[in-house]
Amino acid sequence: MIVMRAGDSTRQRTRIHVVSDVHGNTEALARAGEGADALVCLGDLVLFLDYADHSRGIFPDLFGVENADRIVALRTARRFEEAREFGRGLWAGIDRDAAIVSAVRKQYAALFAAFPTPTYATYGNVDIPGLWSEYACPGTTVLDGERVEIGGRVFGFVGGGLRTPMRTPYEIGDEEYAAKIAALGPVDVLCTHIPPEVPELTYDTVARRFERGSRALLDAIRRNRPRYALFGHVHQPLVRRMRIGATECVNVGHFASTGRPWALEW
Repeated sequence: MIVMRAGDSTRQRTRIHVVSDVHGNTEALARAGEGADALVCLGDLVLFLDYADHSRGIFPDLFGVENADRIVALRTARRFEEAREFGRGLWAGIDRDAAIVSAVRKQYAALFAAFPTPTYATYGNVDIPGLWSEYACPGTTVLDGERVEIGGRVFGFVGGGLRTPMRTPYEIGDEEYAAKIAALGPVDVLCTHIPPEVPELTYDTVARRFERGSRALLDAIRRNRPRYALFGHVHQPLVRRMRIGATECVNVGHFASTGRPWALEW
């Protein structure tokens, strides 16, 4: 706790730093907890392909920058079937799962070592949940469809994303996602990787497309009225912050590019 003094009174303050979409930014992650009582991470630790810098990530490491340029162009144009066909040609003769898991393991080893103590984390849609237990240190608590009390407030966590044509590793069905949201019940701070299904919060102004948001999450915000709903996923949102009823909805930012956590204090 951070102790604040005003006159003769003493009160305790809690400061939480929140990050999302780390995408391999290990150096900044190691500093993300400075000055805070805890770090909250909303997922997407892995860097598979950087849409701003096509030379970074697992894909260009395996297939080169020119092929990364091509697949980004196809996906940005929403030519998903062509992108998949192009990708199938590149992966031909390669054990795809083994190659990706090997690369992800290297990234996770560095990223989890950079987490401060304590860290509370959930998965993003590009993460591989089955590997997290191997790398999470004792000071890191992994939560998905679960609650935890931090500084006297109840935080609820739901990780992953909903199914899309991108077919990223941790996409689940709408019903399964809704069940995890429902299992939380009322919380003070609702922490998810993806945003609620609101156009202003789901539209990416650079990718020029709507990402998938959750209707179940939006319904839970309206029903349970948490103080905050925190999320990431949309890297360049049309709107970063808006109020839905009593709830302040905040996209905490694309940490991979900013290197700065979003702060919550009470």
